[in-house]
Amino acid sequence: MTAHPSGAHPSGGHRVAVTGIGVKSPAGNDLEQAYETVLKARSTATLVDHLIERDLPVHFACLVPPFDVDAYVTRRVARQIDRASTLLLCAAGDAIGQAALTGLDPERIGVQIGTGIGGLPSMEEVTLSHGTRPRDMPVHTVPRTMANSAACRLALRHGFQGACTTYSSACASGTTAIGEAARRIRYGELDVAVAGGVDSSVSTVVVGAFARMRAMSMRNDEPELASRPFDADRDGFVMAEGAAVLVLERWDLAVARGAAVLGEVAGYADNCDAFHIVAPREDGEAAARCMSRAIADAGLTPADLGHVNAHGTSTLLNDRAEARAIDRCFGGQSPPVTAVKGVTGHLIGGSGALEAALALLCATRGVVPPIANLGSSPEADLVDLVRAVPRAIRPAPVLSNSFGFGGQNACLVLTPV
Repeated sequence: MTAHPSGAHPSGGHRVAVTGIGVKSPAGNDLEQAYETVLKARSTATLVDHLIERDLPVHFACLVPPFDVDAYVTRRVARQIDRASTLLLCAAGDAIGQAALTGLDPERIGVQIGTGIGGLPSMEEVTLSHGTRPRDMPVHTVPRTMANSAACRLALRHGFQGACTTYSSACASGTTAIGEAARRIRYGELDVAVAGGVDSSVSTVVVGAFARMRAMSMRNDEPELASRPFDADRDGFVMAEGAAVLVLERWDLAVARGAAVLGEVAGYADNCDAFHIVAPREDGEAAARCMSRAIADAGLTPADLGHVNAHGTSTLLNDRAEARAIDRCFGGQSPPVTAVKGVTGHLIGGSGALEAALALLCATRGVVPPIANLGSSPEADLVDLVRAVPRAIRPAPVLSNSFGFGGQNACLVLTPV
């Protein structure tokens, strides 16, 4: 990419720097730990007691390992918010701390967060516990269950007074939030955006509903083998929880204040299949256009990309459609392709943000993680799937894909410094 040294983006507007990253994920509670776990290509799926006790068809999920919540959130606030908001506040705390966001104009700092499920698990909890006694419903029920609760809690916690927006584009939500945040910075609406995604969806209703659709893996006897993107024996995705947050800044202002620049959000595009409410367009045409537009938005060509972080859910139709889309976008010359959901499971609205963070670190270090549980693949003739061991590549821009129910497509191009 040839960017003007003044900080101008090749497609117009300002360049957008990444100056902080925080994650709370099944693969680890900081980015370095998550990166090391993903490189090992070992699933984090585990049996979950309450799924077994409720006699659900699926007994396992990928959970965020325990960490010291008290280091981020007071116990009083923790009682008032739900699991998703807690995870987001903690991930954001790490990202904001790394970026050292002090002494900046709070009116020029925004919060842009994606969530696919929102407060549904909290509403489920209240309904089960107080459905027959609505007069005794907890006083914090509404703020706990609002879809925008996590974003607003984050803005409130840090006093950020710029645009505070919640995006819900199903499994593309986290990617959408980062891309839209970058647009706001590029065209001058914000100087800084705390952007990312979160969901905590390992609940009776959510897991039960996805299982009823036959979208989830049923490998209760071997959960560690359940998430297998692009593998011939895949039978569905694995539910996960987590949050990831990136601090984005106007490039020239970040450099001027001496911030450590971790990378750049160079390109973004989104569109819709307009094909089916839960199934992707089989030929991948709309998804391919989304990828191509994101690459062009970055001022790049497909040949400039070092690798692709695929959405790779481990479902038959989605993986097949995405492979066709990648093949279309790259004209049959696929770069190395990875899919970290084999390790992390599917964080729903949080997945795109976590994968963007991991993709940028991999691009910076010139390493593509192998896809967990990948043996033979019907898509191997279309795309260059990375298997068994990490693959060394040149540090180069990376394309990170997210595709959601409703035909929601969103793609980011991230470049290392």
